Amino acid sequence: MKMNGLIALLGSGEYLPVMNDVDAYILKQTVTDERQPHVVCIPTAAGLEGDASVTRWLRMGQEHFQALGADVHPLHITNKAEADDPLFAELIEQADLIYFSGGNPSYLYETMEGSRTWLAVQTATQHGAAFAGCSAGAMFVGEYLPDLRGFKLRQKKVFALLPNSHIFPHFDRMVAWRGITMPILQSFIPDGEYALGLDEDTALVGKLATGWQVMGRQKVYVITKNEIKSYSAGDQIGLPA
Repeated sequence: MKMNGLIALLGSGEYLPVMNDVDAYILKQTVTDERQPHVVCIPTAAGLEGDASVTRWLRMGQEHFQALGADVHPLHITNKAEADDPLFAELIEQADLIYFSGGNPSYLYETMEGSRTWLAVQTATQHGAAFAGCSAGAMFVGEYLPDLRGFKLRQKKVFALLPNSHIFPHFDRMVAWRGITMPILQSFIPDGEYALGLDEDTALVGKLATGWQVMGRQKVYVITKNEIKSYSAGDQIGLPA
């Protein structure tokens, strides 16, 4: 999968004021003329949480991006049938920013895999649309879904937008127990792979072909078997190949 547009991976904070600067930056970088940006908000990761949760994410996304001056389409995609809806696929293909909010990353991957809407995501981003994923929405574009609770690192293989990666949102919660969790995490990472830790209210923004920068109030971590590097807002990152 090749994305030519801007990519934002967030540890948490989707649709909240703390991410206003990040989202305004994405819109400004993606839509360079005077027209109104077109945004789609996709709550698929919350599909198992019930309609009240899905409706809340749809409302939050719409209100957030409307306040930033965008034309917003909240898409009720919560299952395989909805993920194959041609109307939703058409709206995604026309979007300037495609935003996946949080929830269950495994369910998100299983629902989107092979669907018309995921094909539309690929088409739109190949043509320069931006992609944003928060929490589960960030995790499912790594190569593997991590599951340290099962005393292993690899849970399942996912879309591998970032090859060889295991993406951990809410990472500051783990860092609070750094003396215990960091050595365990490092011991699980195979040679040639890495863990990407995204703190809450923090984003890693960039393009696959160039580089990345940290935005937000906390840090981003790049962890291999041999080293741990942390980066703060404004820092530039080159991710492992």
